[in-house]
Amino acid sequence: MKQESPARITAAAIAPNTVAPDTMTPAMNPRTLRLLQGAIVPTLLQMAWPNILVMLAQASTGLIETWWVSRLGTDALTGMAVVFPGFMMMQMLSAGALGGGISSAIARALGGGRKADAEGLVMHAVGINLALGLLASVLFLGFGPQLYRAMGADGASLDAALTYSNVVFGGNALVWLMNAFASVIRGTGNMLVPSLAVLIGVVLLVPLSPLLIFGFGPLPGLGIAGGGLAVMATTLITGAILFGYIGVGFCVVGFRRVRPRWTLFADITRVGAVAALSTLQTSLTVMLTTALVGLTGGPQAVAGYGTGARLEYLLVPLAFGLGGPLVALVGTNMGAGQTARALRIGLTGGAMAFVLTEAVGLTAAIWPQAWLGLFGNDPQMIATGTAYLRTVGPTYGFFGLGLALYFASQGAGRLLWPLLSGLARMVVAVLGGWLVLSLTGSLALMFGAIALALVVYGALITTSVAMGAWYEPAR
Repeated sequence: MKQESPARITAAAIAPNTVAPDTMTPAMNPRTLRLLQGAIVPTLLQMAWPNILVMLAQASTGLIETWWVSRLGTDALTGMAVVFPGFMMMQMLSAGALGGGISSAIARALGGGRKADAEGLVMHAVGINLALGLLASVLFLGFGPQLYRAMGADGASLDAALTYSNVVFGGNALVWLMNAFASVIRGTGNMLVPSLAVLIGVVLLVPLSPLLIFGFGPLPGLGIAGGGLAVMATTLITGAILFGYIGVGFCVVGFRRVRPRWTLFADITRVGAVAALSTLQTSLTVMLTTALVGLTGGPQAVAGYGTGARLEYLLVPLAFGLGGPLVALVGTNMGAGQTARALRIGLTGGAMAFVLTEAVGLTAAIWPQAWLGLFGNDPQMIATGTAYLRTVGPTYGFFGLGLALYFASQGAGRLLWPLLSGLARMVVAVLGGWLVLSLTGSLALMFGAIALALVVYGALITTSVAMGAWYEPAR
């Protein structure tokens, strides 16, 4: 079917909850027009490759830090394993959930020719992320000991967890601000600048992390706290670069003093809040399954499962490498009323994510010790991590597929089915895993429940999107 030019789209063709401008094309930035008219696969690849590259670089920050912390012993590795799901949840909430809501709102405003609304969304986005970042810090600093103890940390491993947690959650607002700035820029279709800023942070982290952990010359080693300080320092630098890019006027939208408007808050939160529930489901699933592993196998098993599951978390930025462009592409096309094109973009991106993440999962399943051996040689840690990767790794493709369509659904402003798919995953993984452990005591069979949950997640969200979930009224 021939694609209509944005200038010829009528008001009747505009998707619900958008406003048809009187004259679209003259007011549009060339970057926005490319999202509406460019060939799907080349445009997606052109936007995605720097995002994928640097999202992998950003994920490597956790791997770099984990590798150095593992040199402090199994207790430090266990402590980091119980804190990491919560800190990763902050990354996913600020960049993927609320960040996706920010990018989606700005993309839909630009796609609909509403430049003034897009400008007003910037300061609203900063205010939302800053408030939520501070709230999350209070919660984790206040209830961290109870949480980490419930996840299997005790004694020296609990001390390590609290030391690391106090540092990273003390600076948590920096993470949320950085991702607010990055999401604003991505919403305009610019993936390169946020990617370069993150890459600079990763390059700086490589020497800074061991320097602060172990010390050098007169500089004393700070242990596991040094790893957390290195992450916070590089986050501050990355955020400052992104702030400067928007502030000096290089971005399509900029900081403008505007009066608070409920409609703009709602435009972000109606996508971001539901996406946040989905992110909480993902993190809660990992936390609860970690607790089940801890109850059954103890701290060494937690270290093995946490190290294996760290590879699953590596898939999140990999999928986000495609997901960031999908939010902008789908959102802009939905805003312009090009719903059929938006659906084709989403399904194409989902297929690409499946191939990438399945390749990672199969590689990990075939050579699990190549990954696990990087972080330690404790026999129980290696055995638990190997059982996890060989069982769950081959289903990673479904996780990547579901994540990509989750991001695409953010762009469409339709997140009911991604939320239900995440709930189904949590029920199968946690309840199914608990039943298996209660009946057999086998961690290997529990990992089978986790693998089944990923298949259910990816299959359910794909089926719903393909059958028209994006065309339903927003709920």
